[in-house]
Formats: sequence, structure tokens, C-alpha cells
Amino acid sequence: MPPRQPRRTPGHAGRPNRPPQRRRPRDPVRRTAFDVLQAVDERDAYANLLLPSLLRERGLTGRDAALATELTYGTLRGRGTYDAVLDACSDRPVTKIDRPLLNVLRLGTHQLLRTRIPAHAAVGTTVDLARSAAGPGQAKFANAVLRKVAARDLDAWLDIVAPGDETGRLAVVHSHPRWIVNALRDAAGPAQIEALLAADNERPRVTLVARPGRATVAELDGEPAAYSPYAAYLAEGDPGSVPAVAEGRAAVQDEASQLVALALARVTIEGPDRRWLDLCAGPGGKAGLLSGLAGERGAHLLACDVQPHRARLVAGSVDAAAGVAVVDGTRPAWRPGSFDRALVDAPCTGLGALRRRPEARWRRGPQTVAELGPLQRRLLTSALESVRPGGVVAYVTCSPHLAETRVVVEDVLRGREDVERLDAPAYLKEVPDLGDGPYAQFWPHRHGTDAMFLALLRRRA
Repeated sequence: MPPRQPRRTPGHAGRPNRPPQRRRPRDPVRRTAFDVLQAVDERDAYANLLLPSLLRERGLTGRDAALATELTYGTLRGRGTYDAVLDACSDRPVTKIDRPLLNVLRLGTHQLLRTRIPAHAAVGTTVDLARSAAGPGQAKFANAVLRKVAARDLDAWLDIVAPGDETGRLAVVHSHPRWIVNALRDAAGPAQIEALLAADNERPRVTLVARPGRATVAELDGEPAAYSPYAAYLAEGDPGSVPAVAEGRAAVQDEASQLVALALARVTIEGPDRRWLDLCAGPGGKAGLLSGLAGERGAHLLACDVQPHRARLVAGSVDAAAGVAVVDGTRPAWRPGSFDRALVDAPCTGLGALRRRPEARWRRGPQTVAELGPLQRRLLTSALESVRPGGVVAYVTCSPHLAETRVVVEDVLRGREDVERLDAPAYLKEVPDLGDGPYAQFWPHRHGTDAMFLALLRRRA
């Protein structure tokens, strides 16, 4: 009997079987943007984490990576505006459109109304994407809707779809939910609200931090920052290509985030100054700066987080002398009065970082503020108990919402005579327009930073 011949793949005589190759999308730039939009919608993914990994995985660099980034973030920022336009152009409400198709239409609307991509190219590529992502039967619908969108420019559409009431107009024109418009107006004031909402939709510059004792600003290959002595603005390119960043001696960190940590370190305290605490340290940005500042003074930082995976991120940010622990900050594992300084970077709605995380405006609701409030109060109370008499606490949120900022502080301090409020702007004299005190409030439209809030509190000796 002749020996059995190896099996051949039909149609490929003489070739052995090979594992199937993943087919590259026909339009990898738009498909990447769409995949991020879908992941944000379906599983609450974070665009700033997912997009870079998809760009690397799909080999998108240079202009292709820049376009994918613009399409992703531009669509997320403009979603409220685009939904209002699509509602006017569709024979069904946007709430009734299947999510994959709706994200395709949002992506196409962004290209038509806010980019220089020619209308025929924007419509054609989006219809192709609808065919592959939502099914052949949806391509005709997408084509009809997008041709209606293309019939007017953005200003003409806003004249049609923006509501007559002021809150509704601001919500549609600047693509923010109504509840956020109201909350930000309460915090910033009626005269500032439109400039603040517009700033939320601007592309933020990349700011780097040189961690003290480990890197210098000169190593960051950027323009020295306006306020923080440890910061530089990166003009272009991948921050990971900067050697100090790649080696963990520097990092991407908003300038206001650096300055609130620096303000805590600037407060003069009497007596020992050896033990510092970061109560909610993950993912480690402020802890990385604080550990360097502490090390320069011979002090020791303990950085804690309740989530083990966030604590691991912190361990990669701080210097070798710092301690990192998985601890529930509301149930501390140390005796009262153990620390000289403490930072509470409290979990919050993140309304101050909508430039960098635009999807947060769509996944948060007013109920989130109510849900986080008790935790914020417990953490601040715990921090105050953790410092000795004469010690100082910084309460920080990346949100200007009054219910997450001054209301929390006032509630915790009500009836307490052992705590005094310090004048926070006085410790950041290089930064103008932080408010009249005692609290400091950063703003995107004034400072080009996240809307970071800072309260400095001292335990009376």
C-alpha cells in the first residue's frame, strides 16, 4: 500500500495548512475609531487607554494615528451635538437606532461638520463602515441620513436644533448633558460658563512631569510649563518616546495635578516632618511627585489604594524609598496621628477632566454625585484623623462640582474646632485667578489645566 499523502488545503496544492491570518480592515483608521466608540458604549472602556493599544496593534502611526485620534475624541466630545443633528435627519429617533449604526453615524457626522474631509469622502467611507460594522441593510439608511447632514454646515444646524432655553442651547451647542451645564454654571458662574464649556471641547496639550530627584525639566524635550517648576509641554509626538518617560523617571501629568501636590508640600509645619500619606494614590501621578519631594527632605511617603491593580500602578510611579500598600482609606491600618502630611485625591465624577476623558460626560449622571458623597466625606475624615496635631491635609478632586468640593469640606468640618482652613491660593502664588480663598480652583478656560479643586486643612496643635 502506498504511503498516505499529507492533507492539502483545497485550492492551494502543495501548500501545508496554515493558521488563518487576521484580515486588515479596509479602512483601518475609521474602523479603529469606531471600535473605540463601541467599546466605550458597550463595556465602559476608557478611550485614553484603549486607543493607544489599538493604534499599536494595527500598526497605525504618523498621520493615520493622528486622524484616528481626532476622529475618536472629536466624536466623543461632539456626541450630544451630533445626536441632535441626527435626530433631525433620521426618520427614527436616535434612541431607536441600533448602537453600532448610531456610532457609525456619529463618526460620519463629525467628519462632515467638524473636519476638512470632503463631504463625498466622509459619506462614502462612513457608508462602507456601516456596511461592514452594522450590516449591508444599514448602508442605504446611513447614506440617506448622512446626505441630509451634509446639506448644511454646523452653524446652520445649530440654528435649527438648539433649544430655545439657555441651558438647552448650551447643552447642544457645546455637547454637554444638561445636568453638567447646570453644575458647572453653579461652580464657575453665569459669566464664565460658555467659555468653560468651549474649553472642555478643546484638545488638551500633553503635559509631562519630571519626578524630583529622578529627572529634570530639560530632559523632557518640551517647552517649560507656565506654572509648575517640574512640568513641560510636549509639542508633538508620543510621550513614550521621551527617554525619561520610557524609564519611569518622568510621566504624563496635568499641570494642576502637579500643583495641588506641590501646594501640600509647601505648607510650613512645626515639629517633625518625616511621614507623608497619599490616601487614594492610584494610579500614581501625584504619588510619584510627592515621593520625590518627600525624598528630597528625608521624609517617607506611604501611598495607599483600595484596589490591588491600582496599587501596582502606584508602585511603578514612586521611588524606591516610598511604601505602597493596599488599604481601604476609610478603615486605616495605622494609629490616629501617625502622619505629618496627607493627601486625599478623592474619587469623584471627573467633571474637571472632560477634555482628556470626554466620554465621562456621557457615562456619569447626577446620581453619581450623590453616590460618591458619603465616600468623599469618610475619606476626608479619615485623613484628618491620620495626621497629628499641627499636621496638614490636602483635599483634592478633579471636579469643580460644588457638591464634591466645598460642600464636602464644610460638612466634614462642621462642629470641628480642631481643624483650620488654610488659604490655598497663597501657596500657589505663581498661578493667577484661583479664587478668593480659602479654596483654590483651577479652570481649563483660565489656566489650560484640568478643573482641579484644592482645600488645605491643618489640625490645630
